[in-house]
Amino acid sequence: MHIVIIVGSHRKDSQSSRVGAYVAADLARIDPATTVDTIDLAGNPLPLWDESVWQGDSPLAALWKPYRDKMRKADGFVIISPEWAGMVPPGLKNILLFAGPKEVGHKPALIVTVSASRGGSYPVNELRTSGYKNSRLVYLPEHVLVQDVADVLAGDAPASDRDAWLRRRIEFADRLLLEYARALGPIRSSGLTEHADFPYGM
Repeated sequence: MHIVIIVGSHRKDSQSSRVGAYVAADLARIDPATTVDTIDLAGNPLPLWDESVWQGDSPLAALWKPYRDKMRKADGFVIISPEWAGMVPPGLKNILLFAGPKEVGHKPALIVTVSASRGGSYPVNELRTSGYKNSRLVYLPEHVLVQDVADVLAGDAPASDRDAWLRRRIEFADRLLLEYARALGPIRSSGLTEHADFPYGM
């Protein structure tokens, strides 16, 4: 099993990166046979998407290739999004434009949002309503809101009852992600997902 975590913050040393590291460690603890890779968008490493990415010899295609290759190996994803002015960061939306069915199609994704206060719900809604139609990414019905992020997920022991509850919630969601990843593998290998008449969602 191979899981890729996409950290959607453009900031260096972001709280989202810290949350991503916590989730990676939790997945490895739950199933030591699972490998976890992280794509961290700190510094916004990808330029804006355009059609030249479909041309194999273009500079944009060359920039995209390392990310593409990581995503194609994945059985599932964790998408971590901070809430910036009630929105998903543009770099995260951008990488979802790059990612097509070969990268994320019919693979499960757990949404984890991060807020410095009591927010985080708007990015959940935004991701669930966009970023999946043509790529066929499958968002889990469960998601995680990491609120007051500076106060939680730091150190080995919970700092409060709420921190302890959040850690249990993350474990619950991570276990579900791994089960979805196992369950969707046979669907991808069935051949039904590669239908030449229907390359795009409706």
